[in-house]
Parts: sequence; C-alpha cells; structure tokens
Amino acid sequence: MITIAWDVDDVLNDLMFQWFNTTWKATHPECNIDYKNLSENPPHRILNVPKEQYLESLDTFRTDPSYCRMTPVSAVKDWFILHGHRFRHIALTSVPFVAAASSASWVITHFGQWIRTYHFVPSYRAESHIPTYDQNKQEYLKRIQQVDYLVDDNEDNIKDAEAAGVKGILFPRPWNSQKSKSIEDVLKSISAL
Repeated sequence: MITIAWDVDDVLNDLMFQWFNTTWKATHPECNIDYKNLSENPPHRILNVPKEQYLESLDTFRTDPSYCRMTPVSAVKDWFILHGHRFRHIALTSVPFVAAASSASWVITHFGQWIRTYHFVPSYRAESHIPTYDQNKQEYLKRIQQVDYLVDDNEDNIKDAEAAGVKGILFPRPWNSQKSKSIEDVLKSISAL
C-alpha cells in the first residue's frame, strides 16, 4: 500500500489564509494586500515587517484556540472521505515546538480516521532549546524510508523529498509555482496513483 506524507499547514488546512485574514489584517488595518498576493512564504518582505514579527504573529495564532477551530480544506477532506482508505497516511510538518501539540490535536481531530501518525521537524525559533534530530523533512524522510509521496506547499520540501527518493506533489498556493493545477486537479492525480 502506498504511503503518503501530508504537510499540515496550508495543505490539510488554510493556516496562512486564516491567519492573514483574521489576525494580521485585524491588527494591521493599513494592510491593503490580499491573500492571493502572498507570493512568498514566509511573506515578511511583502508585509514589510521583520521576519521575527511575522513569525511571532503566526505563532500566536497557532497557539490560540482559533487554530483548533479551523476547518480542513474542504476538497482535501472530501478526498479523504472518498479515497483515503486506499492509502496509508502520515502527517509530516514543520511547526515550532510551542505549537506542535495544537497541530497534532487538529490533525487527529479532523483526519485521525486516516492519518494515524503525526511527525514534525521543529521549525527553528531562537527561544526554543530542544534537541535537533533532523534539520528538515529530507533528513526525516531519509531516516524512516517508508514514505512514497510527500504532499507539500513548499517547493524546497518537494525538492528535498525527491533527493531522498520520495516523489513530491506540490500543493497549489499563491507562493509556489503550481499554477497550472487546482487543488482538485492535484487531488485527482493522487487518486490515480
């Protein structure tokens, strides 16, 4: 059975969209940028703020009950309902340690019927003093050697996965080059595996 690793934020859920529209724009009313204009991730240069300020705002959202109340991307949830039983699934995400428990809870709450394991490579934060086992998803995938496909919105993660012998599936978001396929198109291609 094929094993698919799913990134969590901006693949299973709409983290950036939710954070940007409910937190960033609410606290920065002068911001006249739309979500679709976030052509970089992280978007701190587009928002004209230091990266640390962006990360602090995002991490605050991730540890707020708002994160846990997010609904899954509807097309992804529908895909799991129809096709999830045909594959094995794991969650593989990069999230700061402070938000990992909320992220894991969100995944199990919404996708636990199919995703039975949650794995994370902690995103670097200066204030977090935890051991480093894997620097990135590539190192993690090389170590476990049990994943066939990675679905991710980050092109670097896709390239790294492919260097580790895992096929990458780029999930369309404004900050990546997946412009020719919609979310539904990508999900159809996964169904055809």
